[in-house]
Amino acid sequence: MSENLKLSELKKKANRLPLTPGVYIMKDKNGVIIYIGKAKSLKNRVTQYFGLGNQHTEKVRKMVSLVDDFEYVLCDSEFEALILENSLIKQNQPKYNILLKDDKGYHYIKITAEKWPKITTAMQLDDKAAEYIGPYYSAAVVKDTVSQVRKIFKLPDCNRSFDKYTKPCLNFHIGLCDAPCRAKMSLELYKETVNSAISFIKHGGGENMIKLLQQKMEEAAEKLDFEYAAKLRDRINAIKKLGDSQKVVMCNYKDQDVFALAVIENTACIAVLTFRNNKLTDKKHFIIDTFTDKNDLYSQFLTQYYDTGEIPPRILIDNDIDSRELLGQWLCEKKGKKVEILLPQRGEQKDLVDMCRNNAADNLAQKTELLGREMSALNELARLLGLASAPRVIESYDISNTAGDENVAGMIVFRDGKPYKPHHRTFKIKGFIGQDDYRSMAEVLDRRFTEYEKGENEGFATLPDLILLDGGKGQISAVEPIFKNHNINVPLFGMVKDSKHRTRAIATNGGDISIKANESAYRLVTAIQDEVHRFAITYHKKRRSGKMLSSELTNIDGVGQAKATALMKHFKTIKAIKAATLEQLCAVKGINKSLAEKIYNEFNR
Repeated sequence: MSENLKLSELKKKANRLPLTPGVYIMKDKNGVIIYIGKAKSLKNRVTQYFGLGNQHTEKVRKMVSLVDDFEYVLCDSEFEALILENSLIKQNQPKYNILLKDDKGYHYIKITAEKWPKITTAMQLDDKAAEYIGPYYSAAVVKDTVSQVRKIFKLPDCNRSFDKYTKPCLNFHIGLCDAPCRAKMSLELYKETVNSAISFIKHGGGENMIKLLQQKMEEAAEKLDFEYAAKLRDRINAIKKLGDSQKVVMCNYKDQDVFALAVIENTACIAVLTFRNNKLTDKKHFIIDTFTDKNDLYSQFLTQYYDTGEIPPRILIDNDIDSRELLGQWLCEKKGKKVEILLPQRGEQKDLVDMCRNNAADNLAQKTELLGREMSALNELARLLGLASAPRVIESYDISNTAGDENVAGMIVFRDGKPYKPHHRTFKIKGFIGQDDYRSMAEVLDRRFTEYEKGENEGFATLPDLILLDGGKGQISAVEPIFKNHNINVPLFGMVKDSKHRTRAIATNGGDISIKANESAYRLVTAIQDEVHRFAITYHKKRRSGKMLSSELTNIDGVGQAKATALMKHFKTIKAIKAATLEQLCAVKGINKSLAEKIYNEFNR
C-alpha cells in the first residue's frame, strides 16, 4: 500500500475518534509501539498527525511515515490521560517518546547499618537495612557532599573495624579524621557525630546548624569537656569556611527547581537548577534526541523526572505549556502538598530561568559543536517568535535605491548566529522601473524561491529556518502571496527600526514584538539588520559608481552603452582608459581607429 493511501486510511480512522480525553498509541507495521501521547480531544489531536503535511517537523514526519495503525484508550478526564500516558510510556518505552528509562542515572548518599555506621555513595538501593538520602541525578554532587561532610565532621573514609585498636592512617595525622580506629572514641560519640553529619546533609550547614553546634560547644565547656568543645569549635569553623568558599547562587525561595529548554533541529536539551535552603545545590542537563512536540516534551519529561524524585513546592519553567495546570495537579497529589508551576516574567526568578536557559543552550552547543552564546541568542529568538526550535539558518533581505535609480536588493545568510558570506546574494530589480520597495521585495523572494525549485544553485538549494525582511507589516503583506504561490512554509517576520535607524522590534501581521528587553536576541537581530543593510547598500553604491563612470564614456560621440561596457570590461577602470594609447584602445572589440582617436582626444586634450 502506498504511503499516501495509508495516510488517507489513518486520517479516516482518526476522524471517527470521539472528542473526549484519552491516550493514543501509534504502532508500526510490526505492531511495535513507537509513540504514546495524551489528548484533551482525541479526534482533534490525532487527525493533526495525518493532515498537516509539510507543517510537521522532520522528526514528526519520520514518525508518521512509520505509523501503520493506532489504538486509543478513552479516559474520564485529561488528568487521568496524563497519568495513563506516563504509565504506558514507562512500560513500553516507545522510540519517539522521551525516556528517562530507569534508575541508572540516580545517585544516593548511603548510611550503612553497621555497628559503626559510615557515610558513603551508592547507585543502587541494594541494602534494605541502610538509610539512603536522595535520589540525586548528579554523581559529582553526591561525591562532593560526602567528601565535604567527612572533612567537616572528621569521619573515616576507610572500611576498617573500630572495635579494636588499629594504627591510624595519614588522614588522622593531617587532621582529616578523628580515627575511631585508635579505640579512643566511644560508640555513642561516634554515632552522635554521624547523626550531626546526616542532619547537615539533609538541612544544610546554615545558621541553625551553627547555632546548635555553638550551644553544644558551650555546654561541653561548662562541663570542662574541653576536648569535645574543641572538636565542635573546629566543626563550626569548617562549616563557616565551606560557606565562605562556596560560590553559590542564592534565591529568595527556600526550595525550588528551575527548568529551561534549548532546541536545535531535532535535538533538545533540558537544563535543571536545583535550589535547596535558598541556594543552588545541583545543576544537571538532559540531551533528548527523540521528541515530537514542545508541549509533549515538557509534559513527558516532568512526569518522568518527578515520578521518583523529590518534588519541591515551586517549579519554574521557561516556556508555557498546555498541560501546566494538569501537571500542577498531578504534582500536588503526588507530593500531598501544594506545588506551583510558574513562568516568571521579571525580577530574580526570571534571571534564574535565563541562567538555566543559558546552561541548556551551552550544553546543547557542546553537543552540536556550536558556541553557547550564539545558541543562547537563537533559542531566545525562537522563544520570542514562537518557533518550534532555534533557527540555525536565517535569511534576511533589504532593498536599496536612490529615488528608484539602480534599484537592487541584498540577501544575507546567518548560520548558527554568524554571517555565512558564501551564500550572500545580490539582485538587480528587473520587473519594473522606479521606486517601490514592496514590489521589489516581492520580486526578490519570487526569484529566490524559483531558484530553490530549480535546485541548481547551491546558495538557493535549501530553505532557511527563518526569513527576516528589513521593514514592517507592509513588506510582510507584500511577500506573503509569493510564499503561497510557491507553497513555502518558512516563518516570516520583519525587522523594524526606530527614528535613529536602530533595531526596535520584530514585525508580524498582528503587530510588533519588542525585543529590546531580551539582550541576546536583540544583539542577534541588530547584527542581522546591520549586515543586510550594509550588503545591499554596498551593492547599490557599486552599481551607481559603475553607472557614473560609464556615463563619462557615453558622453563621447559614438560611444554607446555597449561600447562603454566593453571598454570597462577590457581596462577595468576609467583611469586605465584615460591612460591608454591609440593602439591599446583599438585592441578593444568594437572600437575602430576613428572611435579610438575620439576617445583618446577626449581624455588627452
